[in-house]
Amino acid sequence: MENCLGLLKINVQRGVNLAIRDSRSSDPYVVVKLGKQKVKTRVVKKNVNPEWNDLLTLSVSDPNTPIKLCVYDKDTFSFDDKMGDAEFEIGPYFKAIKMGLKGLPNGTIISKVQPNRQNCLVEESRIYFINGKVVQDMVLRLRNVECGEVELQLQWVDI
Repeated sequence: MENCLGLLKINVQRGVNLAIRDSRSSDPYVVVKLGKQKVKTRVVKKNVNPEWNDLLTLSVSDPNTPIKLCVYDKDTFSFDDKMGDAEFEIGPYFKAIKMGLKGLPNGTIISKVQPNRQNCLVEESRIYFINGKVVQDMVLRLRNVECGEVELQLQWVDI
């Protein structure tokens, strides 16, 4: 963990209206990549609206490196099917972390990231203070697929 600035905890909360890749449903899981690091959620069987609530951790050395997310359908006898991908930046979130904010009232909004053509955000993403921590909620629209969104929450851990 050379030049590691801290740990990014990504709570992969749920998938919404994911693509059907088996006969009537899918068995989705999410893979998150940052540089050479790769972490993944558990598989949720037969569900196109899965609730994962899996906490994945990545070490961050460059906050300007985009984080890639890919959803797959787990298959037993063949290669897993791709169900879309997305990418997100943590630059604005990292900037809020580095402000060193303490003691703000719960729910205080620090910053907002607007959806645009360069990001995969479905709606405005808020960076806010809750329970003594700076967190960011985001809903990502999956690309290269007919439908689907993934909801995440980011938290930072200094090391």
